Amino acid sequence: MNVITQKYNLPQDNDPICVVSGDIEVRLARTDEEIRAGQRLRYKVFFEEMGAKPSRIVQKEARDFDEFDEICDHLLAFDNSKSGEEKVVATYRLLREELVDKKEDFYSSAEFDLGNLYNDYFRKLMGDRQLLELGRSCVREEYRTNAVMHLMWKFIARYIDRHKIAYLFGCASLSGTDQQKLKLPLSYLFHHHKTPPEYNVPALPEQKKKMDYLKSEDINRKEAMRSLAPLVRGYLRLGCYIGDGAVIDEQFGTTDVFILLPIDRLETRYLSLWDD
Repeated sequence: MNVITQKYNLPQDNDPICVVSGDIEVRLARTDEEIRAGQRLRYKVFFEEMGAKPSRIVQKEARDFDEFDEICDHLLAFDNSKSGEEKVVATYRLLREELVDKKEDFYSSAEFDLGNLYNDYFRKLMGDRQLLELGRSCVREEYRTNAVMHLMWKFIARYIDRHKIAYLFGCASLSGTDQQKLKLPLSYLFHHHKTPPEYNVPALPEQKKKMDYLKSEDINRKEAMRSLAPLVRGYLRLGCYIGDGAVIDEQFGTTDVFILLPIDRLETRYLSLWDD
């Protein structure tokens, strides 16, 4: 049992994981209709609010979906004071290692080389545990508060224990594709949070953009942190590492970096970040 689970006194039997506070309920989607509601929320946030470019079929159906939705668990937050699809106020997509056949089957493998997550050194660190890829995170605008994310991470704490997760990973985005405008946050991430060399995760060579635009001594850390997207700041505060190299995502108009979060680091930092 991990430290997070002990903190919240969460049961360890095989009951469906569910976290509730007031009208907000956090659990996995149970029906195709709930999955589609999450996909429509993703469309609203990614394509309507953020200006990403949908494919013709995604635009026609007004929902964000791809082949990974078929094998992922869909974590949803519901506001039970609402009705219909308006009840779904946040979502995360969870993909466990045991559900893929090879490292290339993860979403992140389209941008980053995951090979070192399968080397002998890293596998020894993991022991008998597995990887969990996080992705497609978004929250309905009026619910973008610490309270909702607090409940989402309470759920993830249970999920980590249930499925014996050792590391969380995924792509996280910085807004924009102009590397000159992003040279401060990218340089900060490179110099202060880069993955250890034994299990560094580089961007794929044909897509890799440099990160070390500035020297370490020229970086204003406070300014750099303020320039990061809230989700990236949150991962850093939880103790994550950042892979080597950024990737431009033209469809979403973002610059992506690789996030690797050891559960052991998460446990030591979680209590102060998410204390009730």
